[in-house]
Amino acid sequence: MPPPQRHDDAHHAHGHAHDHAHDHGHEHGHGHQHDSDSPGRAAAAFRWSIALNSGLTALQLAIGFGFGSLALIGDALHNLGDVVGLVLGWGADQLSRRPAGGRFTFGYGRSTQIASLVNGLLIFSAGVVVVVEAIQRLLHPVPLIAGPVAWAAAAGIAINLLSARLFGHDHHHDLNQRAAVLHLLTDAAVSVAVLVSAIVVGATGWLWLDALTAIGVGAAVIGSALGLLREAIALNLDAAPRHVDLAQVEVMLASLPGVESVEDLHVWGLSTSRTALMAHVVIDPARLAGEDLSRDQLLARARARLAELGIRKSTLQLEESHRH
Repeated sequence: MPPPQRHDDAHHAHGHAHDHAHDHGHEHGHGHQHDSDSPGRAAAAFRWSIALNSGLTALQLAIGFGFGSLALIGDALHNLGDVVGLVLGWGADQLSRRPAGGRFTFGYGRSTQIASLVNGLLIFSAGVVVVVEAIQRLLHPVPLIAGPVAWAAAAGIAINLLSARLFGHDHHHDLNQRAAVLHLLTDAAVSVAVLVSAIVVGATGWLWLDALTAIGVGAAVIGSALGLLREAIALNLDAAPRHVDLAQVEVMLASLPGVESVEDLHVWGLSTSRTALMAHVVIDPARLAGEDLSRDQLLARARARLAELGIRKSTLQLEESHRH
């Protein structure tokens, strides 16, 4: 990983109407830093989750069609969406780690944001399909053999919880991995509903309950998809990631020695796990000298503080105050 580079273009004179001198300091962190500290673990989690959920999908589809459970078929379709989403997420995760080059001067991190958006659309579509089919099944109930359906649902709970566990705690700071875990946890909840429904249908013979459960399953899937879609769309529109408190960032920069104000603050996601910042910082040279602090030291301190807030790539432009 190449070391971060700093450029300090000091004491550039610019012709302005009021003939003020401006000093500019630029600090760029160009290291291709991925916030996840265990890329190998993430790759293994994606691989195992894809394998486990592929087998689970085949099992649930076979039992759902063979024994008449639309709720289980709906769970299987959501699992199929999981598999496709996990493949997309894994591919985007690997692509985002490639170094910048050629026309892609920002690297390939945006691929994880696109994958999150596609995942959200897949989850939403699966939910709609399940609800529509469940309404039709509610009007025209079909026989259901509860035993095999219950066992398949139980397998779904175990496999989805295990797959989610494989991602550990890294996913909290990466929307792409969080989308994958959301897929898995939602499916585990869906499988719980299918299991309870199968047991009750087996005990009472209420065939309509399977269709009603499927409607609830579809609604839950749609709800989880909408939350994911909102965040994915926001990141694709360069919104500041949710874990970054813009007010806190501005207050921190403004509180640094010699800083008078912070202007034109921009924070956006380079990927679902890497955050960038650009800001114009007005400084008072006298105050900075009084603190016995150089411009380079100020930039280094700002960079370290920003890293503590989860921002590891920053461009800061320093300019002397117009006031004398």
